Amino acid sequence: MVERQALCETLVEVGPDAPTLCGDWTTRDLAAHLVVRDRRPDAAPGLITSFMAGYTEQVRATEAERPYGEIVDRVRKGPPHWSPLRIDVLDRLANSLEFFVHHEDIRRARRPFTPRELEPDLEDALAEGIDRGGRLLTRRLDVGLAFEPDGRTSISARKGPDRVTVAGPIGECALFVYGRKDVAQVTVRGPAAAITKVREAPLGL
Repeated sequence: MVERQALCETLVEVGPDAPTLCGDWTTRDLAAHLVVRDRRPDAAPGLITSFMAGYTEQVRATEAERPYGEIVDRVRKGPPHWSPLRIDVLDRLANSLEFFVHHEDIRRARRPFTPRELEPDLEDALAEGIDRGGRLLTRRLDVGLAFEPDGRTSISARKGPDRVTVAGPIGECALFVYGRKDVAQVTVRGPAAAITKVREAPLGL
């Protein structure tokens, strides 16, 4: 997947101690998270539920103790040979949205930042990711939410009352639905109270 390799190049460029948009995580922490996501299915439940979050964090912290270059190399190589995600089409479906957002977590933690011009294949993958994962990513929201990516068909992420519409480039929509609302360059339309709910809701995983 092209975005995986692009993210790794950025990880090498900025080094292990650069800030990210993932709380207090540095680039070392974020790279370790990506390795765990690829290679430790036993820790996967803790990525989306609190039940195993402590175990998942322990596994990630252990991975983060490796030399930084080794961690990045493990991200670059991707899932192990036994993983279905070694198949390019499955890797694209499962990881394009995640890797794009985390790449921007690094890029946009440094101000000023400039949005990238994305390749059509990546834009297609992001639109598919929002369409497939929108309900999960907006599960804490009790109003409707739809995206209107530039030049693309509208995507309904969550059905509900007082629908809010988010419009802009597909990459910016991807950042918004993943919870990076402060850096996503989008236009938000809808009832004022519903917009407030969307702005305050913890979107993403």
